[in-house]
Amino acid sequence: MIIPYKDLQPDTLTGIIREFVLREGTEYGADDVPLSEKVAQVKIQLADGSAFLVYSELHNTVNILPIDQFEQQQNEQEQEQ
Repeated sequence: MIIPYKDLQPDTLTGIIREFVLREGTEYGADDVPLSEKVAQVKIQLADGSAFLVYSELHNTVNILPIDQFEQQQNEQEQEQ
């Protein structure tokens, strides 16, 4: 289920994004990018629709997915049904 990011309080949204970018495996290339810049980049992706906040009822978690990964998951779920 997509969560409209605009419906969240700014502090809540920032907290979710910070947790996302601090996860192990989230890489931004060879250069060290400040956390504030990473958070800003994700906010831009949410605003321009290239990423979504997604709630998983199965796992009871919130994740941020790029549009291509979100669409792939949707297609896989449809094929399973």
